[in-house]
Amino acid sequence: MSAISSAPFSPEEIAAEGIKPDEYAEIVQRLGRHPNKAELGMFGVMWSEHCCYKNSRPLLKQFPTTGDRILVGPGENAGVVDLGDGLRLAFKIESHNHPSAVEPFQGAATGVGGILRDIFTMGARPIAALNSLRFGKLEDPRTRRLFSGVVEGIAHYGNCVGVPTVGGEVYFDAAYSGNPLVNAMALGLMETEEIVKSGASGIGNPVLYVGSTTGRDGMGGASFASAELSDASMDDRPAVQVGDPFLEKSLIEACLEAFKTGAVVAAQDMGAAGITCSTAEMAAKGGVGVDFDLDKIPVRETGMVPYEYLLSESQERMLFVAHKGREQELIDIFHRWGLHAVVAGTVIEEPIVRIWFKGEVAAEIPATALSDNTPIYHRELMAEPPAYAQAAWTWTSDRLPAASADGIELPGSGSQSWSEVLLKMLDVPSIASKRWVYRQYDHQVQNNTVLLPGGADAAVVRVRPIDADTKTCRRGVAATVDCNPRYVYLDPYEGAKAAVAEAARNLSCVGSEPLAVTDNLNFGSPEKPIGYWQLAEACRGLAEACGTFQTPVTGGNVSLYNETFDSNGQPQPIYPTPVVGMVGLVPDIAQVRGQSWRNEGDGIYLLGWPVGEASEGRVTLGASEYLASLHDTVAGQPPRIDGDLEVRVQAACREGIRQGWVQSAHDSSDGGLAVALAECCIGSDRGAEIQLAIAASAAVRWDEVLFGEGGARIIVSVASDRAEAWETYLKEQLGDRWQRLGTVGSASGSLRITTADSHPLIDARIKAMAEQWSSAIERRLDL
Repeated sequence: MSAISSAPFSPEEIAAEGIKPDEYAEIVQRLGRHPNKAELGMFGVMWSEHCCYKNSRPLLKQFPTTGDRILVGPGENAGVVDLGDGLRLAFKIESHNHPSAVEPFQGAATGVGGILRDIFTMGARPIAALNSLRFGKLEDPRTRRLFSGVVEGIAHYGNCVGVPTVGGEVYFDAAYSGNPLVNAMALGLMETEEIVKSGASGIGNPVLYVGSTTGRDGMGGASFASAELSDASMDDRPAVQVGDPFLEKSLIEACLEAFKTGAVVAAQDMGAAGITCSTAEMAAKGGVGVDFDLDKIPVRETGMVPYEYLLSESQERMLFVAHKGREQELIDIFHRWGLHAVVAGTVIEEPIVRIWFKGEVAAEIPATALSDNTPIYHRELMAEPPAYAQAAWTWTSDRLPAASADGIELPGSGSQSWSEVLLKMLDVPSIASKRWVYRQYDHQVQNNTVLLPGGADAAVVRVRPIDADTKTCRRGVAATVDCNPRYVYLDPYEGAKAAVAEAARNLSCVGSEPLAVTDNLNFGSPEKPIGYWQLAEACRGLAEACGTFQTPVTGGNVSLYNETFDSNGQPQPIYPTPVVGMVGLVPDIAQVRGQSWRNEGDGIYLLGWPVGEASEGRVTLGASEYLASLHDTVAGQPPRIDGDLEVRVQAACREGIRQGWVQSAHDSSDGGLAVALAECCIGSDRGAEIQLAIAASAAVRWDEVLFGEGGARIIVSVASDRAEAWETYLKEQLGDRWQRLGTVGSASGSLRITTADSHPLIDARIKAMAEQWSSAIERRLDL
């Protein structure tokens, strides 16, 4: 008789917990009996992809995870890096995709709350938040509802808890219509002498439950996050947690105060899988067991049963292991902050999680069976790339209409000059200003934000304000989140490398040295050959690029099964989206640079692949925003990363900033050279005179010259009296991989781009560009 046929549950009940038949048989073998309902639920959440990474763990092992500055790598609540001078930074990124699809406000808000808890659980005070968001087309009313709700939720939680939201990215594409992505990243500065870890220790030490009450909200959220979305997902609203940012603010202060007493042995946030996850992980990491009594838990609802206690994901809760005899000291701290704190368990020698309820054992499971020794699937990689990718790679720009120096014929728009094409590109929501988003965030609370959102390629935060001796700490930290999902869809390996390269490039553009990575792997189902190929190839690209830029991965999040069912009942996955969160060290915040021109007459330079030079696929229209938005075509091969050139270009940019030569820096990415130049003009309200080193009659595609993407490219402006020293340095550092493009113009002027023989390509007034760029999202929201 099989385990399923003899189970006290129906196959449907077992499947509802996210457990496969062979996994259930494994559970029975490990327990030596059938599980009860509570135990079945515990296995369901802990063996979900969201918690145990059963499909992705073998792939994650290839990531570099160590380095001179890495203090804590994967396996803890957050990574920690050494900034020097005794400063240590904790940082992490996580997803809250499915909850945000069902209940956008609470889904996004609790995503922010969860990532902040990961930071202060380490003993760090949260100092900044970022987010990476993906939605469908804004023309869709449902997308507009999701978009507005998510932004409102992020703003509500971050603003109320008092942590500035300083940066991020927002993309719009039909691939995310049914399954938006909401990835939240947070940074924190360590306040405790010792980094707080999560492994329980000390037989007989008390286990404390602290924070808010437990209710039925968030039931089975980890399993919910590890399944495809469908119309029935709207019935899973109880799987979306409800957060209280004001309570979280008290929790931050109480936890940091408690950690500083030295009475806390270990701490764990109750995030995904709640009490189940925190007890099991703390026990397994410490090689001990936990004896836990649910009757001691403060509740907000009556009649709850063990299954509900154990799977609830009620927010703002923590689990501590305290030194025996010092528990009251900790309880008093939490009570002073108006929070619950009770001794609910004990560390035991036997490595099990034993749960009590009304005087009886409600669950008893080996801790490692829930946490470490979970199912792992080693899936076979496709022998060759899938048909969709191979077909896309056959595309060439010859399929587009002819592109002369005067313009091009666009589908549905007729003949367009390059000035008109530029205005259309600035109107694309993924490129346009995200002012409507970030103006809802309090990005200056705590008074440490050095660069405001929208003004630079990365966020910069002062890591310590003026100290008691009135000496200014000049050190800062930069952070960014990056991923071009279209690149990854068309070539996961190259696209993932490009995400790391762009993140490092964005940090370098503000003068920051890239240090480390936290990643959020958003993919479809790994159980399908194409889905696994995308995941595996992207991980290979991430690993290689992180090695190239010497940015180890300190942790992150895996979010799979991001799929929705179409009208024919067929699952449609999102674009594979491995978001790279990267942090960097700013030696002197007085030297950081934004992306906008600063002074009329400054020289404008392009670092990296020169305009007009054959770039061997490193600057291309393939996979570009221009091709997708103006020609309605997603095809071609994305730009290939030249790691050596990237490293040298970024080093040159950073050195130019530190020497005081470079006045502004902006990478050429989505939309290519023309869009990057336009953004530099709009941000400064200063024009630019650009002359490209190509004659009007040259046999080139002018759309590729102006809007082609890729290639280690950074646009910088340099003071005229520093030009000679700068150019001498560039010749030594980059050889011939740079060009002088032109000169910064006057205020309220125009962006003028001409050919080598002075034929006009683009002549666009800043006012016209700014109006198109700044209002694109608001117009689609009817604001």
